Amino acid sequence: MTTVRIPEGWPATEEQARAVQDELRARVILDEPGPPPGTGHVTGVDVAYDDERDVVAAAAVVLDASSLAVVAEATAVGRVSFPYVPGLLAFREIPAVLAALDAVACPPGLVVCDGYGLAHPRRFGLASHLGVLTGLPTIGVAKNPFTFEHDAPAAPRGSTSALLAGSEEVGRALRTRDGVKPVFVSVGHRVTLPNACAHTLALTPRYRLPETTRRADALCRQALRQTYSV
Repeated sequence: MTTVRIPEGWPATEEQARAVQDELRARVILDEPGPPPGTGHVTGVDVAYDDERDVVAAAAVVLDASSLAVVAEATAVGRVSFPYVPGLLAFREIPAVLAALDAVACPPGLVVCDGYGLAHPRRFGLASHLGVLTGLPTIGVAKNPFTFEHDAPAAPRGSTSALLAGSEEVGRALRTRDGVKPVFVSVGHRVTLPNACAHTLALTPRYRLPETTRRADALCRQALRQTYSV
């Protein structure tokens, strides 16, 4: 487990954080397809909080994209690096997530975030932020649609509907299980939206949520418990 320090110069105010978002958002790459689903590595990242101690634990779990077997994993724990502000949650999580990614012993390949990329009020959620900082292809797969509108996709697995901000498609509602509530997929960096949806389906052979998210969620919660176990 890696211990994380808040980086020097990390934004301390909403104004500073929004300025960083504005600067980095211009670097998002949207015209690369990304790796083919089912090939190479795919990595899930997630975080868990201990609000009483103001601590965040992050996990990165690398899977073989073909078999979904775990290849490598790492965790990082540190102080929460930014106050809770809707739309700026990435600033609370990025230092710990970067530390966990840096600690894995193999190339991560595509990174799947439990959250948003372009499907974000400022079009720069965690998946986009992480992708720009690392240069890795990233996608966001969220449990809820944030503030955006969508029609219900058809019942069969693989059905989609557009996630809309007005007339702009910022992601897709994707049915990963027949008749089960959809997940909400958006591009982070260096991946197209159709490919992001294809990756999500490849990662959900049995459950609603991707295996990357399920395993990273369990690991970061375990890391948080172990940090304070007697």
